Amino acid sequence: MTGPVRRRPRLPRPGLHATLSLAFAAIAALVAVLIGALGYHAAARLIRDDETADFTAAVDSVHRQVELETLYPGDFAGPNGLSDDLLRPIRVTSQALDPDARVLPGTARLDLATTPADRELARAEEPGRTATGLRRQHGGTLRVGVVSLGGRRGAVQIIQQVGPTEELLAALRLRTAALVAIVGVVAGGAGWLLARWISRRLVRLTAAAELVAASGRLDVPVPAAGTDEVGRLGRAFDRMLVRLATAKENQRRLVQDAGHELRTPLTSLRTNLAVLPAMDRLPPAERAALMADLADEARELTQLVEELVALAADRRADERPTEVVLAEVVRGAAAQVRRRSDREILVDADDTVVTARPDALARAVGNLLDNAAKFDPAGAGPIEVVVRGPRVEVRDRGPGIDVADLDRVFDRFYRATAARSLPGSGLGLAIVHEVARSHGGTAFAANREGGGAVIGFTLGLTGRTPGG
Repeated sequence: MTGPVRRRPRLPRPGLHATLSLAFAAIAALVAVLIGALGYHAAARLIRDDETADFTAAVDSVHRQVELETLYPGDFAGPNGLSDDLLRPIRVTSQALDPDARVLPGTARLDLATTPADRELARAEEPGRTATGLRRQHGGTLRVGVVSLGGRRGAVQIIQQVGPTEELLAALRLRTAALVAIVGVVAGGAGWLLARWISRRLVRLTAAAELVAASGRLDVPVPAAGTDEVGRLGRAFDRMLVRLATAKENQRRLVQDAGHELRTPLTSLRTNLAVLPAMDRLPPAERAALMADLADEARELTQLVEELVALAADRRADERPTEVVLAEVVRGAAAQVRRRSDREILVDADDTVVTARPDALARAVGNLLDNAAKFDPAGAGPIEVVVRGPRVEVRDRGPGIDVADLDRVFDRFYRATAARSLPGSGLGLAIVHEVARSHGGTAFAANREGGGAVIGFTLGLTGRTPGG
């Protein structure tokens, strides 16, 4: 039976600071390595080509001289020998060989052993025969060229030491490696400083976000300086906190106001329910009144809960804006209110097309019409709806709005003194305001000439007219 498979623990990933430092150092070191390698190879090639050219020039010089005149090994011996004249400007040495390929006294510069090829060239009849190659001598490398003097008179060896050149190149390699290491260290330090400068605001922003997550506080100061992406992120985060704080405050107010508004119908409902056990002993008229009160209270409570849910849920994300003819939305809402209230509603609308959420618009128009019907129960005149462009007005002939209440009629749960005896929750016009605001418009209220009120809204997301 096999046991549970153990997962290997994951190593912690380095932070942004360390990642930027390592990346900067790695890139700088890679560039330094590439430049150093290219520089070294170019320098090595130039040095080696220069030495090869010196050696080739020395061999060619001796070869031309041997072909021009008859020479002997002794001509290359002594301070006045041809070696100094032919090879002085060139960084090579030479030694003369007799016909038996022995080094001629006075010309030996290096203890270089002769080879069968050297002996063959020393006994050659033809002058100027040449052989070149590399030889190992005492752990070092020599570049050797042998030129025959002809007539079996001997030969001349031109010798170049390769060791000093390789030592020079080895020193150059060492210096290049040291330079790459220094560049890597300097780049790592510069990367660390740069990463610290770049990430310091991110670190502060992260600390602010962690504080918000841990404490739930929304008044945490957020670093929002700068015009780069980090600054934009800080400002966006700050705006998000402001909106969250506003939403939290609105939620708190909504809960408080909802608790206050729900208390009244619930108290009345509970009082009437307490009477139900003695309902059989009540006169028929009182029983009918009690049942009517219970139905009205349940209906009012239901309406209040529905409006609370509609206001708190914010279903804007569930309904996509689309092009709608505003007059059709208004006529549909007017037909529903007309059936509920049995009131005459006149619609005067143009053919404006708007980009909006049709269900939200219908609810806003319906709330305006319900409000007009509630405040004008006598129905002295028809309720009028006027649509001109993105503007919707509902006009009634009710008592109008007190001047002190004009600025507050769209507040949640606010009810004017004259309206407190009427049914309602004080949320209908607040929903109208929210719908208008969510469409980039505003809600307005005013008193109508000759009596009554004009309440409506404008939309900011207008479209076109079908004939336009």
